[in-house]
Formats: sequence, C-alpha cells, structure tokens
Amino acid sequence: MPGRSLLARPALEVAPLLLGAVIGRDGVLLRITEVEAYLGLGLDPGSHAFRGQTRRNAAMFGEPGHLYAYFSNGMHVCANIVCSEPGEASAVLLRAGEIIAGVDEARMRRPTARSDRDLGRGPARLTVALGIGLADDGADLSRAPFELTLPEQPSEFRSGPRTGVSGPGGGAEYPWRFWIPDDASVSPYRPHPKRGTEPHRR
Repeated sequence: MPGRSLLARPALEVAPLLLGAVIGRDGVLLRITEVEAYLGLGLDPGSHAFRGQTRRNAAMFGEPGHLYAYFSNGMHVCANIVCSEPGEASAVLLRAGEIIAGVDEARMRRPTARSDRDLGRGPARLTVALGIGLADDGADLSRAPFELTLPEQPSEFRSGPRTGVSGPGGGAEYPWRFWIPDDASVSPYRPHPKRGTEPHRR
C-alpha cells in the first residue's frame, strides 16, 4: 500500500494527514473530512486499547493500514484505520466524509439521508454508506474490496475535543478530533455528558 510507512506512525500524527484521503469499498468512494485519534495501552483513557488487548480490539494491535471495526452502543458499526507499528495499538476513527463515487449505491444503503452531504456525515452513517460491517474488522485496506488513497498534499484542518468520550480522555485536554473547516459533510460536535470515571468511546 502506498503510504503504509506513513500509517506506521502514531495516530495523533496520522489523523490530520488522512483528511482528504479517499477510502472505498466495492466502488463506493468517500473523501475523509473528519477523524479522531486514539492511542494505545496506558496512553489514552478514551481508547479501547487503554487497558490492553482483548478479542474485540485485537485489530488495533495489528499492522497499520488495516481496519478496526466495532459495535458502538450495541447498535452501530464504527470504522478506524489502524496506525503505529504492530503492538503499539493506535487508530484513527473515521467520523465523516463526502461520497464522491457510487452515490446511488450509498443512497440505497441510506434511504433516510436527507441529502447527499448526510450520506457519510457521522461515523455510523459513514460505515453504512460504505457497506462496512463487523465482518470487515481486520481487513487490509490495500486489498479488494477495499482501497485507500492518501492525499497528495495535506489538507487545511482544525482540531478540538473528541465527540462522545466521557470521563478521562474527554474534553479540552484531548483536542484529538480533526476536520476540514467549512466542509458540509463534517458532523456537528456534541460533547458527551460526563458520567463517572470509566473510559467511554463511540
């Protein structure tokens, strides 16, 4: 995969460089406009990998350039691009993007979308539009049916607190959400109410 060495760096470095990248599955292509960075064991209390490897998060500890897919709140699948060297466990959550090819297929998958800009506006919508499910956890993004093309030039970006992280790992101390400013596909920011001290991520 072109850019595999770039993805072998920590998620905080990789996340803004993925803005403007194109990820695709079976002909549906999405330009990434919003992401969040998550680090590994003992480093990031908002990360699934904070307390170590489990069956659920095993893909995060694997090779960069693979997919980490998981259920959020038992309802929706979210997708991450694995970063760092194997064993270090960091990943970039795909929060939003613009469908740039395969729009008709994405519309069929998301018939309730009010407009084309909403097809990939939010992490759960994005996975539905691309046809990503739990069975894709661990998939190599350089192999069919997936493809990942990194941008030729870094995009302008802004950063702020991650969405949906409560307790440790949330708030202004972790401005690890990155987005392309003024892009219509970027999802609205909603801070998660703090509930105790347990890490939570969606």
